[in-house]
Amino acid sequence: MAEELETKENDDEVFEKLLNEFITTQLKDVDDVEKSQPEPQPRQEEDVSIFANHDEQKAADDEWEGDEEEEEEDNPELAMLKSNEKALYKAYANFQEAIDMLAEEIKAKPVKFKIVPQSLYPNYKPSTGKMIAEDISSGWELLIKAEPEMVGRISPNGSDEELLAFAEESENDAVQFALISYVEILIEMEGCEIVYKERLLKYEQKRLEREIYEEHEKRIRRINRYIEAIKAKKFPVDAEKLVKNYFKTAAKDAEGAFQVLTHNPAIFSPIEFSKIKPRLFGLLKVKPSDGIRINHSLGEFLRKLKV
Repeated sequence: MAEELETKENDDEVFEKLLNEFITTQLKDVDDVEKSQPEPQPRQEEDVSIFANHDEQKAADDEWEGDEEEEEEDNPELAMLKSNEKALYKAYANFQEAIDMLAEEIKAKPVKFKIVPQSLYPNYKPSTGKMIAEDISSGWELLIKAEPEMVGRISPNGSDEELLAFAEESENDAVQFALISYVEILIEMEGCEIVYKERLLKYEQKRLEREIYEEHEKRIRRINRYIEAIKAKKFPVDAEKLVKNYFKTAAKDAEGAFQVLTHNPAIFSPIEFSKIKPRLFGLLKVKPSDGIRINHSLGEFLRKLKV
């Protein structure tokens, strides 16, 4: 088992592929993570709605839901995404749209965005996050060209409040749209990272449980092979007791236990003199020396045994 753990793959792409395969086949309850998140709190009385009454609010909500359903019908791949990944992609798509608008405004070369909905299926991965970060960085460069006043005032590492405050001050709708979408991307990506880490912890737990189980099964099979081999040779000894005591001792001192097994196996289970057949058709009675001889013969047999 130690060797298997030492040779664990560290390559991100291989690991992510194995992770997704494992999640798809064995971790079907991973969506419970989303169910465990806190329920949205009801709106407080002091919150002020932009709508005059409940009917207007409901009509606006229905219209928004209708737009979302229509968008997903036009893009089936988007509908396949989980809620976290879907929210991240929408923010990313909005940022892309804003950057494309700015590129057209200033007659600049459009930024090549690499992410599509399929990139986030079936789950968000750190490698996808890196690609998103690269696209955002390219978009940010164009954003600065379109709005030079940003230099020295805010940066991609600025707080959400600083970014949104600048967006509110800007008179360029595309700049506003880009900055708001950028903040949304940061928020949604953080959420995806949290879910990914929770999924990773579940995977690690399942992997360790599987390794422990497989090692246990492997040990049981080896024990049974030892027992069957001793019984097949009809040695006058309790084979099960001998082998189990050996493995119990080997768990604490493998080398010492093997030395005892191959030189004096009777320590783990005494030779049963009642099962030793008298020689010369029963004329020669069983003597203590016969037990010593069998003990030595059993040790030699076990030393050469390959199971």
